[in-house]
Amino acid sequence: MLKLENINKKLGDFILSDISLEISEGEYFVLLGRSGSGKSQLLELIAGLTDPDSGRIYIDGEDVTSHKIQDRSIGLVFQDYAIFPNMTVFGNIAYSLHCSKTGRSEVNRRVHNIAADLNISHLLNRLTTNLSGGELQRVALARTLITSPKVLLLDEPLASIDASLKDDIKRLFRKLNRQGLTIVHVTHDYREAVSLAMRVGVIHNGRIIQSGPASEVFSKPVNKFVARYSGIRNYFRVRFMNEDGTWKALCDNSIAFVMPEDKYPENGLMVIRGDSIKIHRDEPTVRPPNCFKGKVSEVFPSEYGMEVTIDAGEIFYVDIPAEHYNMLKINELSEVWISFSPEAAIALEGNG
Repeated sequence: MLKLENINKKLGDFILSDISLEISEGEYFVLLGRSGSGKSQLLELIAGLTDPDSGRIYIDGEDVTSHKIQDRSIGLVFQDYAIFPNMTVFGNIAYSLHCSKTGRSEVNRRVHNIAADLNISHLLNRLTTNLSGGELQRVALARTLITSPKVLLLDEPLASIDASLKDDIKRLFRKLNRQGLTIVHVTHDYREAVSLAMRVGVIHNGRIIQSGPASEVFSKPVNKFVARYSGIRNYFRVRFMNEDGTWKALCDNSIAFVMPEDKYPENGLMVIRGDSIKIHRDEPTVRPPNCFKGKVSEVFPSEYGMEVTIDAGEIFYVDIPAEHYNMLKINELSEVWISFSPEAAIALEGNG
């Protein structure tokens, strides 16, 4: 459906380097990156707002690298919506149809149909100056979708929307995708990617450093940058060794983590997600492979429930549901046991 082949683009001192990517028809692809990583610039290249210095862009097998935006069957919704403030909602939605000299009755039919689909029929006669962020987002979507694009590009679509409205807009995006629309969604927010993406690409300093199914990228990051971006805070510099057929990761203070069967470098990082670690009030009757005694040093509310910091010779950050924390009846300075399975341990080469 959408294919980028060896795309390079120099933008002042910044360079998009060797971007190759394939997005299937009907896929919801999220491009995740920090501010300045190149994600919006890449979206503009796909849309045809700028041209690559080298490389090719294909849509449905057709080379569109030199095509104008109106000839690409691409819909682009900007972060700031780019709504015309001097027009009504109807006028904004109908704008592209007027430009293509569509007949008045057809314009009226299509505008009312798309407005009904996006639940903004009641806004059609209103000016856009007093609309909420969520309403403006729907108007921008309607104006784009009325052209029946093959691919919808979303540039930080939730950045300017109140938290109370974000779930509604996410449901709308999912609905559009279920109806068969291919979506490329650019964001800096890991949580958006988790809740929406079929596949994810992580872009950093103008390069896509990892892409794949969202569950795979976030559970098996290729380096420390991706791991940190996906919310992992537990990193340990280790030496990998095979002891009697069992792979272990040995920390500087001699704590040894049991690792899954695999091939490992001599040195690197062992990382583990905070929600993969279990807390036990008492020593388990049958101790699992990675089980350590520690002391609670800090407890904070978090988006997962509670984040519990535990000193077990190394510092561990553990995410647990609030109800589980309350059942444990622990607090700061409590002595506890922690455990995690070898399969939860992720090995990374180098220092990240």
